[in-house]
Amino acid sequence: MPTRDEYATRPIEQRLARLARTADELATAVGVVGDATLSRRPEATSWSAKEIVCHLRDIEELAMMRFRMMLAMEEPRVLVAGAMPIDLAAWGLREGEPLPVDPNRWAEERQYLRHDGDAALTAFRRRRADTLAFVKRLTPVEWPRGSVHPTLGRMTYGDWLALLAGHDDNHVDQLRRALDGRA
Repeated sequence: MPTRDEYATRPIEQRLARLARTADELATAVGVVGDATLSRRPEATSWSAKEIVCHLRDIEELAMMRFRMMLAMEEPRVLVAGAMPIDLAAWGLREGEPLPVDPNRWAEERQYLRHDGDAALTAFRRRRADTLAFVKRLTPVEWPRGSVHPTLGRMTYGDWLALLAGHDDNHVDQLRRALDGRA
């Protein structure tokens, strides 16, 4: 499974191809599995397959917001899960505040386990198609535009696509393990 850094060395077309096949891979993996299996967590602290699909759906929405910000603003700062900036005030955060991008908190507060798995996958598929269409419409002048990641620094559209590709690989693998009852 390639890492973000490995995807970053690959042509944009390969990153886009990876992103384009994720929804089908998820659909194939969940197949006709019942809700009980989709909702089963392999361990108490691990996500179920349904929670993983919901997570991907919500992250895709967040990715699109970031991409639009990158067109509308010069070098916007974007918060990401698990990446606490060193200078909190520069990022609009205060000491002791939780990061607003917290997938584990989202899973609980948004009650992912109560969601319809098919509807979550359909929403992910639609959002991913929107993201791919948006990226394919970027002009050569727009591709180098960037945003600032709290720990990785400046990231262009190509960098974000590499991150999303690695993220997809990780969660498709995690989903397959969850369906097999493995963390």
